[in-house]
Amino acid sequence: MIFSCNKASNTLLMPTIHLTTFVAAPVDRVFDLARSIDLHRKSMVHTAEEAIAGTTSGLIGLDETVTWKAKHLFKTRIFKSKITAMDRPLVFTDEMVAGDFKSLRHEHHFKRIENGTLLIDLFHFETPYGGLGKLVNQLYLTRYMKKLLEIRNKMIKEYAESEKWKFVLNK
Repeated sequence: MIFSCNKASNTLLMPTIHLTTFVAAPVDRVFDLARSIDLHRKSMVHTAEEAIAGTTSGLIGLDETVTWKAKHLFKTRIFKSKITAMDRPLVFTDEMVAGDFKSLRHEHHFKRIENGTLLIDLFHFETPYGGLGKLVNQLYLTRYMKKLLEIRNKMIKEYAESEKWKFVLNK
């Protein structure tokens, strides 16, 4: 967990979760699994997450959107994101278009290494609450969001390192 602090005003800026996951699989496979709507849905089964609009299955691409419906923190929530940048198989970025956050940007980086791929998440978010309430929510939400990313990356790793990837990517 990384926090930035603006020294001039001493105010807390948007928290960033920096997560690195090693996957013993080729970078192209890991990249495609990370943008698979179907695999994302499987990894979030515990939140009953479903894609309800936009790209609702298969691989999401540049300038495409997906709207998710899921139960998080005791409430059914709707979240719409858009792929705003993509350089296959090195990086793609999704950003919130509509949802409960003030802002949210998730950068997915992929680094080819000798024995596989490093999957690097930079997850930036800001809650809409002010003052102390905002700080408390961000501290709690940072742990919650990090856990969701870890669950998702564990599923990507499991599928990429086995033959399961063929069922998701239809190869």
